[in-house]
Parts: sequence; C-alpha cells; structure tokens
Amino acid sequence: MTAQLDVLTVGYVGDTVASTVVLIRDGDTTVVLDPGMVASRGLILDPLRAAGVAPEDVTDVVFSHHHPDHTINAALFQNARYHDHWAIYENDVWTDRSVEEYPDGWALSDSVRLLATPGHTAQDISTLVQTASGLTVCTHVWWHELGPAEDPYAQDAAQLSASRERLLALEPATIVPGHGAPFAPSGETAR
Repeated sequence: MTAQLDVLTVGYVGDTVASTVVLIRDGDTTVVLDPGMVASRGLILDPLRAAGVAPEDVTDVVFSHHHPDHTINAALFQNARYHDHWAIYENDVWTDRSVEEYPDGWALSDSVRLLATPGHTAQDISTLVQTASGLTVCTHVWWHELGPAEDPYAQDAAQLSASRERLLALEPATIVPGHGAPFAPSGETAR
C-alpha cells in the first residue's frame, strides 16, 4: 500500500513566516501535518476542500515540533487526534509514547510513521510516507532545499546533523521541508 501526499501550502521564511502544510491520505487515515502560520486560513482550508476533504474528516494532526508557526491552526480539525514527540491527544485523553519503546517510529497507518529527529528542537519528529513515487520525508530538519546548512535556531547542531544523516540514509525520493517546496535530495543536500 502507498499513501497519497499533497502539499496544501508551501511555507517560507523571511520578513514573514509560514509553515509548509501537508495532507496525507492512507486508507481511513487522513493526516494534516504542521497546520501552522499562513497568510490566511484559506491557504489551508481551500486546497483541503479542493482535494475533497472537509476539516471534520481529518483523523490526525501531526506537529513536527511545538513552535507556533507549525501549530497555530490546529483547532481547525475538531475530530482529529493530535500527535507530537511524546504523546497522542484525543479529546481529554493523553496517551504517552516513548522513543525508547519505538526507536524506529510510531505507525499512523500502513504507509505513514513518525520518527524522532531531534536537533532544531529536542522534540522534533519527522513524518515518513510511503507513496507511489517512493519514500517522502516531511521534516523540519531542513527549512527548505538549501538547508540552511547551519540552523541558527537549532538547540543541538550535532543532533540536527545526526537526524539529517539518519533521514538521508533512508534514501527518500522526496523531502518536504518545514518552510519550503518539496525537493529531491542530492549530494548537495545540507547535512
């Protein structure tokens, strides 16, 4: 099985900031990744509706990390479970999970799993998606195709480098960075 992945909004960093927002569909699982800051909520909701998905149909929301530019629009999806680096949140239930228990990640569906990739923050996770085009990695260990080579806000540069190497070792066909358009990794990809 493979999942379908669509970028709802391509993020950016500059005088203003927006997260790259992603829609993933795999069977009965419908995921929105990083519904954070955008110029208007329509930049999330309009492409979502164009893809045939209503906000109430979203089953899961994933936060790559807890910065507001990646989380601020989470409440748009009232029926979703929410996932971060240490738990699943559904209504008033908080279910812990640990990296030690699942070092190779947590499955959301047959083709989607979450993987701890610290560095930008200690709590970063990446979303690994098996698509018809191969493995796609949605992650904030890169802001955009050019890196940056050195993340000026990284809490731990060595961890960030190790997370980049770990993800590249998976040989993804595509990387969807936290604030940019999808790209195919190459020998020039920041490590």
